[in-house]
Amino acid sequence: MALEIEVLSKQNIKPSVPTPEHLKNYTLSFLDQVAPGIFIPLILYYTSDDQANHSLKSDHLKKSLSEALTKFYPLAGRFVENGHVECNDEGAQFVEANVNCNLKDVIRDPIPNELNKLLPLELDDANADLNFAVQVTFFKCGGIAIGAVIYHKLADGLSFVNFMNSWAAIARGEQNVPSPILDLATLFPPQDISGFDDRTRVKTENIVCKRFQFDASNIAAIKNKCAEDNKNKGTEDPTQPTRVEALSAFMWNRYMAATRKNTGVPGINIMLLPVNLRTRFDPPLPKDYFGNLYRMAIFTPSMQNGERDDYGDLINKAREAIRGVDTNYVEKLRKGEDHLMYMKQMCQKSDLGEIVTMSFTSLSRFGVYDVNFGWGNPVWIGSARLTFSNVITFFDNKEGDGIEAWINLKEDEMAQFEADQELLSFVSSPV
Repeated sequence: MALEIEVLSKQNIKPSVPTPEHLKNYTLSFLDQVAPGIFIPLILYYTSDDQANHSLKSDHLKKSLSEALTKFYPLAGRFVENGHVECNDEGAQFVEANVNCNLKDVIRDPIPNELNKLLPLELDDANADLNFAVQVTFFKCGGIAIGAVIYHKLADGLSFVNFMNSWAAIARGEQNVPSPILDLATLFPPQDISGFDDRTRVKTENIVCKRFQFDASNIAAIKNKCAEDNKNKGTEDPTQPTRVEALSAFMWNRYMAATRKNTGVPGINIMLLPVNLRTRFDPPLPKDYFGNLYRMAIFTPSMQNGERDDYGDLINKAREAIRGVDTNYVEKLRKGEDHLMYMKQMCQKSDLGEIVTMSFTSLSRFGVYDVNFGWGNPVWIGSARLTFSNVITFFDNKEGDGIEAWINLKEDEMAQFEADQELLSFVSSPV
């Protein structure tokens, strides 16, 4: 159903304690600099039968957000240029709104393109002048949607979830909530990135987002299919694939089958898989390191003579690419220059249509369903339509045994993809 939003108020929430003078200038790392200049969305849904306490809940969220921003002070600052944030305590935006339906109406039949209305701003808003914003939307039944966005140049997905959990822990009254580690620039010093366009792939038209649900039994069937491919080929790595590995291989295979039947392959097709660099250091870094501590493992699936890699081949190549993001990779990355040149070349080839990428990312096992502000865990977690096409994001379902795949494609390709019969045979419920 179409959502009708009534905005009730907008205000900036400042840190509860002013940021000390010696922390006023937050330097971005090289990895932050080359992150996309867009906002990452996350929408959390909570049930409630108490409609009378909307103002109390808003006040509770504002107060706890103010305290959280004292720890995560760059989020209350302003991005000055592609090098640092002025931590001037101007605050994060807090929007209150009503919506014309009940929470169950959205959860029962979500339309991802409509869910952007539950966010406080457009994800590609280059003029937003904010690093974090949140919209608290109240449903007629008393339920709540908390739609948060964070500027990607300050945080990756894990940092985003860590912030949301810290904010929620403060709201619950927990003591000794850990502070983030905010010195990523010492590990990856900033570089001169002139000539690099961080918004190369940002699009605003003809992108459609759809949600595909896979329950535990269908995920197990896909995993078995992948393992059987490897067994038949006598692969050297017969390890059972993870859920995300299996679904990534499956979604890529069906995307190529559905969209490349008659048109051939427009350029080289490349898969991009995010790797958490915190675990690639020796010794590993704490998970509380804040910023863009990830890189994409990149590989090219075979498309020779019209034949696609099967699921087993894709998983083996993905694992090889991920293994390549090791401690040696991290040491080279810290120098920055070679990687920057590589990214410039990739962006140029993408602009010219010489390569077509499919990016996978996963918030599975990140603890998103632990974000409890004091009135229980979310009943559902979701995303919205992104500003990049060819992006797939995986979320756990509430039970933790299934996965939702949110995929953003060009409109014509989505029509082909969602009609693929093999895909639909494994989807647990209609998109």
